[in-house]
Amino acid sequence: MAEFEIRSASAREIGLMRDWADEEGWNPGDSDRWAFAVADPEGFLIGRLDGEPVGCISAVRYGAGFGFIGFYITRPDVRGQGYGMRLWRAGMDRLQGRTVGLDGVVDQQENYGGSGFVRAWNNVRFEGVPATGGTAGALPEGVSLVDGRSLSFGRLAAYDRRFFPQARDAFLAAWVGLPGRRAVAAVRDGEMRGFGVVRPCSGASRIGPLYAADKQVAAALVHALAADGEGAAVAVDVPDCNRPAMELVAELGLSPTFEAARMYSGPVPEVDRAGLFGVTSLELG
Repeated sequence: MAEFEIRSASAREIGLMRDWADEEGWNPGDSDRWAFAVADPEGFLIGRLDGEPVGCISAVRYGAGFGFIGFYITRPDVRGQGYGMRLWRAGMDRLQGRTVGLDGVVDQQENYGGSGFVRAWNNVRFEGVPATGGTAGALPEGVSLVDGRSLSFGRLAAYDRRFFPQARDAFLAAWVGLPGRRAVAAVRDGEMRGFGVVRPCSGASRIGPLYAADKQVAAALVHALAADGEGAAVAVDVPDCNRPAMELVAELGLSPTFEAARMYSGPVPEVDRAGLFGVTSLELG
């Protein structure tokens, strides 16, 4: 009889989880796993069948009361045999007693609903080369763009906390600081008015997070973050509950390519939805 076991993933296996996500068409960042690993080192679970990795899930703890499920994948050749459900239970057990979030792909949303998850909004991925010309990228009066890494980390962490249910300093420091990424902040009179990070991926470079005081600031950030790509496509996962954000990607000429529902089990966290123009990661929130 085949032996199935679930244990914490090694650093190499977190890389394997990233590769599996890529095969699913999720377009994870090339170096995301290094930031993921510091978010919660024990939060990545791998399922092994007779010693061979066949499935995974991440169940990352944030603070004392929040958690996030991601990377819920079983290899196609072992699906339908119950291994995925065992991984699911192991992940949820790890987050017991917490409000739990996830981004559910369309064909799994009914199953998540059966596990007590309720949709809060949809994250729609828009991709393409941002349109230029006219006033595209123009900043509001008094607002300037600066290298996000030039600001104190305390300012970045406090700003991020407006848009995420718990502090996530270790993850954020790695997310912003990894090589090959670019971070841009919008500032007016010493106050942060927006922030975004772009990272290389298998396909279109991903922008996330994208925070902004308004649509004009968000547009300027997108153009600044896309500038190094020399006409290459970018992608951003936009909450459809933010109407100006949805209007912006249409004005930029970006096209929808993927959709997942942000769902929660437990009280829906209060965050600044009006300023959330693009989520950080569908895997870790």
